Amino acid sequence: MKPAPRHRVIQVAAGLVFKDGRVLVTRRRPRDTLGGLWEFPGGKCERGETFSQALRRELQEELTIDVDVGPHVDTIDHDYPDCRVHIEFYRCRLRSGEPKAIGCAALAWVTAEELRHYPMPPADARLLKRLWNDPTLWID
Repeated sequence: MKPAPRHRVIQVAAGLVFKDGRVLVTRRRPRDTLGGLWEFPGGKCERGETFSQALRRELQEELTIDVDVGPHVDTIDHDYPDCRVHIEFYRCRLRSGEPKAIGCAALAWVTAEELRHYPMPPADARLLKRLWNDPTLWID
């Protein structure tokens, strides 16, 4: 049996930013990997950054918002054909700013039911099930 190929691992921090019973999602630009899909905002960790630091930086750069990074919600490792993503999801509290789609194609504040109509990457499947089935995650 041939061993599985080694993939590069991409460390990603993602935020669950809630407001008035809705969660913030962003749409990937068409030219990006997995273009057109929706995701929870965040991005890749830079060398020497913690996941919390990366998340605050990415949300500031891509959405012009400042957040308090709160409790860890989930860790997901997912293999794509060319890489493995390691995603750390955190609950975030909006500290200041109104999100603007600077580093993404679009953004939306959606309810749990509406979230079902936003196609997301396969890596988010387990977290989506938790969000649909656990209303306590939606409490601001």
